[in-house]
Amino acid sequence: MSSLKNLKKIIMTTKISYAIALLVGLGMIFLGTRFFFAPEVATTGFGIRFNSNGDYSFDYIKGIRDIFSGVVLCSLVLLNERRALGVALLAGTMIPIVDMTIVLSKSYNSVLQALPHIIAIILCCVFGVILLATKPQKKAL
Repeated sequence: MSSLKNLKKIIMTTKISYAIALLVGLGMIFLGTRFFFAPEVATTGFGIRFNSNGDYSFDYIKGIRDIFSGVVLCSLVLLNERRALGVALLAGTMIPIVDMTIVLSKSYNSVLQALPHIIAIILCCVFGVILLATKPQKKAL
């Protein structure tokens, strides 16, 4: 009975991890798209000041990076690639770590502007580890 209870717990934890990863992926696609269509809002939301001289290079670089990251995460969830998704989340943690460092390096920012990046770091680490630590379940015939 205890084994069945543990199995249900593992399956639920994996499903929650997949759901969170899918939401993170969709969020990344949204954020990336926003850098193309509303660069001023997106740049401010990122935590740095908007470059008002008409040069959107940063916005396009950041936007396509976020869209790509989101597509990768969503694809791995939809393909049920648990281990690859865990690796992608853990490896991808470097992105919000660097983003947080950039935001905190600006004299006009505080931890409040870095909070979205901190949350992303926690989500990627926690759910990446969960997905890698969870053993695949064999389906009964």
